[in-house]
Amino acid sequence: MSNHYDLIAIGGGSGGLSAAERAALYGKRCAVIEKERLGGTCVNVGCVPKKAMWYGAQIAHRLEMAPDYGFDITRNGFDWATLCAARDRYIQGINDWYVNYLADSNIDLIRGSARFVDAHTVEVGGQHYTADHIVIAPGGTPMVPTIPGAAHGITSDGFFALTSQPRRVVVVGGGYIAVELAGLLRSLGSEVDLLLRGEHVLRGFDCLLRDTLMEEMVESGINILPRIELERIERSEAGTLCLHAGSGHTIDGVDCLIWATGRRPLTDELNLQAAGIETDKGGFIPTDEWQETGVEGVYAVGDVTGRAALTPVAIAAARRLADRLFGGMAERRLDYNLIPTVVFSHPPIGTVGLTEDEARQAHGDAVKVYQTRFTPMLYAFGDHGVQTAMKLVTVGAQEKIVGCHLIGDGVDEMLQGFAVAIRMGATKRDFDDTVAIHPSSAEELVTLR
Repeated sequence: MSNHYDLIAIGGGSGGLSAAERAALYGKRCAVIEKERLGGTCVNVGCVPKKAMWYGAQIAHRLEMAPDYGFDITRNGFDWATLCAARDRYIQGINDWYVNYLADSNIDLIRGSARFVDAHTVEVGGQHYTADHIVIAPGGTPMVPTIPGAAHGITSDGFFALTSQPRRVVVVGGGYIAVELAGLLRSLGSEVDLLLRGEHVLRGFDCLLRDTLMEEMVESGINILPRIELERIERSEAGTLCLHAGSGHTIDGVDCLIWATGRRPLTDELNLQAAGIETDKGGFIPTDEWQETGVEGVYAVGDVTGRAALTPVAIAAARRLADRLFGGMAERRLDYNLIPTVVFSHPPIGTVGLTEDEARQAHGDAVKVYQTRFTPMLYAFGDHGVQTAMKLVTVGAQEKIVGCHLIGDGVDEMLQGFAVAIRMGATKRDFDDTVAIHPSSAEELVTLR
């Protein structure tokens, strides 16, 4: 059979799979190149296994609250291995499904690492494959600092390989991966320190979300240490780690160190220069609004572009690209504005649109903000209350909603519908004219004053 395809996707994650799947729906001959498990970061060492662990942590919260509701419960412990085994079985099922789905869709799966030979030819294991269109979607990998002893730590990938629960954990980083891992580990019973280079977690998020989350993390027992720059890591004879910071601060007796300090694109081995494809100083592939790289017939989607590193974004960009290339939709592309996202912290965060600071920089005095903070009814019977906070950012005389920022139980599920309304141009009055669902936390968004 010919080694020529209409489309080749480099990477079997969300972006690559979605591009090939959509192109195949249009009757095109497609292939996906992947050396690891199908599904990419999200399925194997990201969103999906993380969410499974997060559910376990949520159950731990509810067990703490059970006596408040009259339940006499004795907790006999938590078995890390049981949760991880169930998680891994679930992931394996997804991996297997992808293999079968590709075969059923007549999409060839090419196992190995791809290297460009020219703009329309890639080499895998000594074999050449050509395509009219090539989509680069290899994803990214966690970064580890270049300090002595850094290898004693693990990354978020390594977290999912832990066979037992660490007693004392240090998480380094202030992004969404850091706060998610710190939160679920603490909820499942580990002692957790979170080390920040700056003052706050979640740089780039609205201040209401950052401040509320830090308050709740401290309240849960997480020790947050700002302005910490680690200089070296040492392992003691007892097997624990000692962390040395530039300020003279040391943290010892650490069972597990997790680096959550960012991710880099997997572009080093692609031999991009052979195709004339340029990268920025971080190794990311710049693309225009059509996902084009500047080399005709070569595109990039997902984390490798450095734009909104979210699974649904990679999927949406890839599908729209295939619609444009093969579906006759000449103007089809992803609008990167108003992308909703959730952080599965404890409590979770949901956000879409401009932060208050971004709105004021763009619109000045035309900005008006509505916000609230309250303890949900769920916690009315006991001392386990977790705050919920909400903010709407509006602009102009019509008070068009340009930002919605939520933190608290259930906001991860409620954001999706509000994101649709905001994308459709909803105003504060539209929210006000919507009948509230009572009693619920979501009703606060349509009753703000």
